[in-house]
Amino acid sequence: MPRGGRKGGHKGRVRTYTSPEEIDAQMKEEKERKKQEQEGEEAGASPNSLAEKLPASGSEDSDDENSQRKRAGVQGLIEIDNPNRVTQKSKKVTQIELDEPKQLSRREREEIEKQKAKERYMKMHLAGKTDQAKADLARLAIIKKQREEAAKKKEEEKKAKDAAAAAARGINSLSLK
Repeated sequence: MPRGGRKGGHKGRVRTYTSPEEIDAQMKEEKERKKQEQEGEEAGASPNSLAEKLPASGSEDSDDENSQRKRAGVQGLIEIDNPNRVTQKSKKVTQIELDEPKQLSRREREEIEKQKAKERYMKMHLAGKTDQAKADLARLAIIKKQREEAAKKKEEEKKAKDAAAAAARGINSLSLK
């Protein structure tokens, strides 16, 4: 039997739910804070000074702000960021430059190079400059000669057959008379 008595004691805890009114109140406070921050930025005030002016909405927010302000010892000097976290950098329309050449990935570059090499090879192949094209042309020449010789043979056999048939007709016509 495991220590602690019960198995999975964490399952039977009482769950607490946030009421819809509290959620609405939190949402309103966040909207107001954002509006004040935007107004402050337009006026030239820093967001940190605005955070100090705003009243804390709950115990969680005040704890976060206090921990940001009060960093003991070296913690205040060292900024720790997760290197695996990808932050999305949004650009304004004025910052986007259309003149810049698009940076291609390695796979895209290799794909484009492969297509260009294939096109060059096909042009050389059609011109008959590749080894494979030369071999194909030689094979075609041999096949043409064989077909011409076969056609001549058929022609000669046909003439011989016609001559034999004519000779047989001549003999048959003489024997009937």
